Amino acid sequence: MVSKRSPESFSPPGFLVVEGPVGVGKTSLVRRLAEAFGGETLLEEAEENPFLDRFYRDRRQSAFPAQLFFLFQRSRQWNELQQGDMFRQRLIADFMLEKDRLFAEVNLEHEELLLYQQVYERLAMEAPKPDLVVYLQAPVETLMRRIRQRARPEEASMDPAYLQRLCDAYTDFFYHYDRSPLLIINAAEINPVESEADFQLLVEHICTADSGKRYLNPVPLLF
Repeated sequence: MVSKRSPESFSPPGFLVVEGPVGVGKTSLVRRLAEAFGGETLLEEAEENPFLDRFYRDRRQSAFPAQLFFLFQRSRQWNELQQGDMFRQRLIADFMLEKDRLFAEVNLEHEELLLYQQVYERLAMEAPKPDLVVYLQAPVETLMRRIRQRARPEEASMDPAYLQRLCDAYTDFFYHYDRSPLLIINAAEINPVESEADFQLLVEHICTADSGKRYLNPVPLLF
């Protein structure tokens, strides 16, 4: 049963991160949560990466510059937050800093990865620990359908095999993740962006996930 209480009656985490593979709906959910909780957003801003379109068309040739652009972009974003008072208001992000190394390990050749790691270490980035990470999961078929629906030009050539590699990397990463409380969502079975009932259900889980690893995996009703 879904609670009738509104999001304002809960006490959400101060620093919330929503993560998951391409097409799973991170950014749309972050914006809705920020509106409901009265928080600020920290967004990945992938559209600023001038190498992204070339990366999706030719991953081998463009992976390294695309990865470095994201690394420097995230370094700038975190530095700007640290210089200000990032917890003056509630903060909800659609990426975590560790995500950059996850993508690097999937996309880069061995020598490129070694160079990337040297750059990463020189930047000495230390992102604050999230109060909660929400990990959205969905099968590749669902992700591909959503990617086609949102029709972003740079994603037109998205390869299902590449997307499967990303999903596998995310699964392995969060299997071992223990830095913050973790809420794992079956995003193929619920749609908290478009469904009010699903959103309320997710909000309740977010506001009560205070430790360890928890799951939200609704079972569809059979009639």
